[in-house]
Formats: sequence, C-alpha cells, structure tokens
Amino acid sequence: MELDKRPAGDDGEGCLVGIVRVPVKIVALIVVLPVRVVWDLLVACGRAARRHVLGPFCAYVLQPVLRGIVRVLTVLLELVFVWPWIGLWRYLLQPLYAYLLAPVGRGLYAYLLRPLGEALAWAGRGGMRYLLAPLAKGVAWLLRALAMTLFVWPWVGLWRYVLVPIGRGLAWAGAVSYRYVLTPVGQALAWTGALFYRYLLRPLGLGVYRYLLAPLGQALVWAWHVAGRIVRVVWRGVRLVGWVLVGLPAAQVYRYVLTPVGHVVRDVWRTVRNTVREVRAEVRKALFGSPAREPARSRARTLGSTTAVGETPSAPEISWRKRG
Repeated sequence: MELDKRPAGDDGEGCLVGIVRVPVKIVALIVVLPVRVVWDLLVACGRAARRHVLGPFCAYVLQPVLRGIVRVLTVLLELVFVWPWIGLWRYLLQPLYAYLLAPVGRGLYAYLLRPLGEALAWAGRGGMRYLLAPLAKGVAWLLRALAMTLFVWPWVGLWRYVLVPIGRGLAWAGAVSYRYVLTPVGQALAWTGALFYRYLLRPLGLGVYRYLLAPLGQALVWAWHVAGRIVRVVWRGVRLVGWVLVGLPAAQVYRYVLTPVGHVVRDVWRTVRNTVREVRAEVRKALFGSPAREPARSRARTLGSTTAVGETPSAPEISWRKRG
C-alpha cells in the first residue's frame, strides 16, 4: 500500500471546505469513536466468555449430562415399547403357532380341505362336460338362428331382390340420360359461354380497364406522391418546432444549470471524503500511536479535470532557451 504524500502548506481550499470539514470531525469524534470503543470491548468480552466459560461448561458439564439423559431415555423406551413385544412374540405367539396352530392347520388341509376340493373339482368337470357344455351349445345355436332370422336374412333379401334391381335400372337410366341428354346440353352451353365471353365480356373488360381503372390508378399514384411530399415537409416543421421548444431549452438547462450544480456537489463530496480520512488517521494515531497512513488515491480522472486525483500538477514546461 502506497502512502499518500501531500504537499505541506495551503491546499487552496475555500470557506465551504472548512464549514463542511469541522462538523464532520466533531461528529466523528463524538459518535464514531465511542461506538467503536464500546463495540471492541463487547467483542473482546464475548470472545473471552466463549473461550474460558462457555466452552469448558459445554465440554465438561452439558455434554455428559445430555449423554446420560439420552441413554436413560433409550433404556426406558426399550423397556416400554420393545422388550414387551419381543417377549410376547418369543414366549407366547411363536410356541402357540409352532405347537398348536401349525399341526391343526396341516391336519385340516390333509384330511378335510384337500379331499373336499378334489371332490368339488371332479363334480365341476363332470357337470361342465355332460351338462353345461351341451346346454351352452344349444343356447348358442338358438341365439344364432334367432339373430339370423331377425337381423340378417331380411336385409339380405331386401338387398338381393329389391335394391340391386332398382340400382341397375337407375344406372341404365343415368347412362342413357347422360349420353343422349346431358352431353348435348353441356356442349350447347359451352359453345354459348364461349361466344358470350368472346364477343361481350372480353371487350367490356378491356374497355373498363383501359378507360377507367388505368386512369384512376395513375391519379392515385400521383396523389400518393404528393401526400408523401406534404407529410415530409410537415415532419420537418414539427421537428424544427420540437427542437426550438424542447431540445434547445433542455441543452441550455444542462449546460448552464446542471453542470455547475454537479461541480458544486463534486467539490462538497471531495471535501467530506478528505475530512473523514483525516479524522480516521487522527483517531488511529491517538489510539495506537502509529503515524497516520492513508491508502494512495486512485489515479482515475475526476469530473471536469485533466489531472488524476491526488496527483500534484506538474510545473509548466519551459524551453531550454528561455531557462538559459
């Protein structure tokens, strides 16, 4: 970190700098310094309490007590919710199942349920083969015959003996009418339409296009160009009026009002910043006894200036001839 080397003597600061710097120093000494000292004392006390009181108390008292409580609760929960059910299963339910329920179940299955199931299966197979299968075939045949009688054979007879002859007669009549009626009538209508288009519609369309639509289109194009020129002239006038009424006053306000105000705000901000740096350096020197050190100012250019911040203006250049 570079040290800020300021030239000794007057900085050329005006009364505005002094008026702003003195209150800032007073506020910093009255408010910032006590608050900083109290905060450092609180932080130091908190760290000491954590290191010498809370840490040993938690490690040697609180953690063993919590471990003992957790262990006691674990044993109590096992006594209440785990061991009774384990004992019930091991000494009552498992022997009851192994020596009573399992032999009884195996005997019932071997000597009652299995023979009964085999007898029911044999009876079902015999009933299915000699009773239900013939009955189902007879019912299916009756249903098929009934469905054919009601829904198939009437429609087949209607199609074969009514609709097919009528369709053949209509097709023959249509072919005869197309050949000897519709074809001559169509040819006559086509010849009449060709004559009507050739000697009436085409000359009428050409006359309407040549003597009405073409002159009207030319007039519309001319009117469009004239309207474009008029709109262009009106837009130029509106733009000139807008510049005179809005743009020029805004430029004048920015140049002669906002720019000076910005320069004043910049000077005040620079003064406040320098004052705060000086107060911080003096407080550090008073507390620690070390010489005040400030970080080097940035080399960025300031608003409306051609030199970098903190950079002393260089001496004017003088030629060797004038120096001699």
